[in-house]
Amino acid sequence: MAGQLPPDRSHVATEAAHPSGHDLGSATVTEAIEWIAEDHGRVVEALRAAGPELGRLIDDVVEALGSGGRLIYVGAGTSGRLGVLDASECPPTFNVDPARVVGLIAGGDSALRRSSEGREDELDGAHGHLDSLGVGQGDLLLGIAAGGTTPYVLGAIEEADRRGACTGLLCCSPREAPPGCRHLLVLETGPELLTGSTRLKAGSVTKLALNTITTIAFARLGKVRGNLMIDIRATNEKLHDRALRILGTLFPKLSREEAANRLFESEGDLRATIETLERSEAKET
Repeated sequence: MAGQLPPDRSHVATEAAHPSGHDLGSATVTEAIEWIAEDHGRVVEALRAAGPELGRLIDDVVEALGSGGRLIYVGAGTSGRLGVLDASECPPTFNVDPARVVGLIAGGDSALRRSSEGREDELDGAHGHLDSLGVGQGDLLLGIAAGGTTPYVLGAIEEADRRGACTGLLCCSPREAPPGCRHLLVLETGPELLTGSTRLKAGSVTKLALNTITTIAFARLGKVRGNLMIDIRATNEKLHDRALRILGTLFPKLSREEAANRLFESEGDLRATIETLERSEAKET
């Protein structure tokens, strides 16, 4: 006798069969590449269509981060890995404390390398992490679930709301807002070429959306000038070179050698270097 049947998710858009009926199993490599490239045209369309709600979410992210709160991503599987990825890229890009943008994944950090999708069925699976982080008023928790049905994510949203945090759900299949969810962000990419494999279009649009959220939020918080990162630290050769080129763009009269000296004096802190140079220019005028 089989155990208890799982919930039927045939109504979830990301679980449906792709309307093209393409046969990946017998396709040539060239055909498969073309199909995947063509199908990904929906990624940008989905992001653009969700623009109004995405904008409202970003406003609340800015308010949370600008008031000393945190942005906390919660997800399982691919969604969780993408949340952790975006969180881990914020410190080197915007020179922010790693504790300001946090990624939680079902199964813990080991799930980043080894699949532990079974943990996503635990409705209260994230509660311990939320408790240890002291999640509450002033924070914003964004649950990430391609199909919008992951218990681990839905439970975290409801618990974060109970604790007074602002909450949201990013998903790729239409649904109603779950309990406790203030922002419902639906990035509707439709069925996948490989049925149910949300590491394809759904994963791509999720990464794009998370990048969009943090890039715009930190730009509005003063971490960007024009289209330049001004809050990086020159901790390796690539960043050292980038910092020097940014200084050259902002201060055209400054030689590369002098820019390197000024950056050295600021211990590789680009923002501090810029502010010092601006004070010097102000005194001269």
